[in-house]
Amino acid sequence: MGKKRMTESTYRIQGATGEWEVVIGLEVHAQVTSNAKLFSGAATAFGAEPNTQVSLVDAAMPGMLPVPNRECIRQAVRTGMAIEAQINKWSRFDRKNYFYADLPQGYQISQLYHPIVGEGQIEIVLDEKNPDSSTKVIGVERIHVEQDAGKLMHDQHPTSSYVDLNRSGVALMEIVSKPDMRSPAEAGAYLSKLRTILRYVGSCDGNMDQGSMRADVNVSVRKPGEEFGTRTETKNVNSVRFVMAVVEHEANRQVDVLEAGGKIVQETRLYDPDRNETRSMRSKEDAHDYRYFPDPDLLPLVLDDAFLDECRASLPELPDVKRKRYEQALGLSAYNAATLTADADTARWFETLVAEAARIQGKSESDVAKASANWLLSELYGALNRLGKTLETSPVGPTDGAELLALVADGTISGTIAKQVFEIMLETGDKPGKIVEEKGLKQTSDTGAIEAAVATVLANNADKVEQYRGGKEALFGFFVGQTMKAMQGKANPQVVNELVKKALAG
Repeated sequence: MGKKRMTESTYRIQGATGEWEVVIGLEVHAQVTSNAKLFSGAATAFGAEPNTQVSLVDAAMPGMLPVPNRECIRQAVRTGMAIEAQINKWSRFDRKNYFYADLPQGYQISQLYHPIVGEGQIEIVLDEKNPDSSTKVIGVERIHVEQDAGKLMHDQHPTSSYVDLNRSGVALMEIVSKPDMRSPAEAGAYLSKLRTILRYVGSCDGNMDQGSMRADVNVSVRKPGEEFGTRTETKNVNSVRFVMAVVEHEANRQVDVLEAGGKIVQETRLYDPDRNETRSMRSKEDAHDYRYFPDPDLLPLVLDDAFLDECRASLPELPDVKRKRYEQALGLSAYNAATLTADADTARWFETLVAEAARIQGKSESDVAKASANWLLSELYGALNRLGKTLETSPVGPTDGAELLALVADGTISGTIAKQVFEIMLETGDKPGKIVEEKGLKQTSDTGAIEAAVATVLANNADKVEQYRGGKEALFGFFVGQTMKAMQGKANPQVVNELVKKALAG
């Protein structure tokens, strides 16, 4: 399309008539973590055979009445509390009327006028290397609870479509942002941070590839400082990368239309990732098109203080608080703290590693945290990426990692030998202590043996010794390396340094 993108901090699209600003809002549908649906007792397991998780309520059989699932309401409230949102003690369900083959009732039970959660906010980080100085707050307008529709299956028969009602009635939280984002990077950071929060809270697994979290992307463009333009909504985008691509493509498309003298139509669009383009689906309906009215089968939700107190008390330490604690209490760098807290499972793995390392070494967690973080983020992550595994499927657990770190810390093995031991751990699953014993890898501090190795190295490199003594001090590392090689990496590096320095000075 020939548009030039400027820096993300001042993201602009350069067109023939000047610069354009993009305005973005996201409506995220997050499937609530629960064993039953929003208004029935049917199961919610992913991957079940079609139409095996459908109750009479989900199938809209006559006379069936919905009964709210307390756990779904609780999870929505906890999510609202996690983003510092207003929790509405009184809320109400409405019927959103439309007719489609995968909606047996002919309406969706949702919340339009009185949602359970009001305004909140999410802080995003725009530069991971400087997380404390690159933040932006994105407003959240509301979270409401609604039931999902079923699924049409068009690939089962050449002339027919089938309906799978397993998802019909599954509880969703619709999390609606304010139009506060101004670049693809901000939209991606917002969605990533929201997913992190949901996973910490446990209210949604955030698995976008399984459809349990998907985003409707609202995009409009305007000349900087002018009123908002007409927006389009691209439905059901199922990855952070695709959301960023939708913003990029749709903003450029709208600029092309406007600069050619056309108008943007308020409509619903679909994203084709293979062609990296959006296509028109239908004109965008307004609320009155759905003929919303209060659901006559459901009383308003009234939340008491005891319920709210229980929800608040059940919240875990949230990612922003945890990140600051890692920096301040554990002494980690801002980058490492941000990386370790970006995923709830990673943070839990790291905290187990630190706790075990501190216990084995008899030290405080702050004493072992830096070494633990560096090993996890470099050695372990590097190995897992190479093996195509995750922390969940890692052949080395946090307790084994802590034992390996302790062997280095107490001088039993060197850092170089630790890398060899780690590779064997990955291959065999054996404990590091067992490997060190069986392979005879213990580090030696025997000064006599090390002095003999140093003497041999200096004798074999007399010319370099002369150069060193003549002022070429950079050769010191060469002598240390040759000595470590002669000792097969088993010499204590500190002792080697001291003895090489002593011999060169002699």
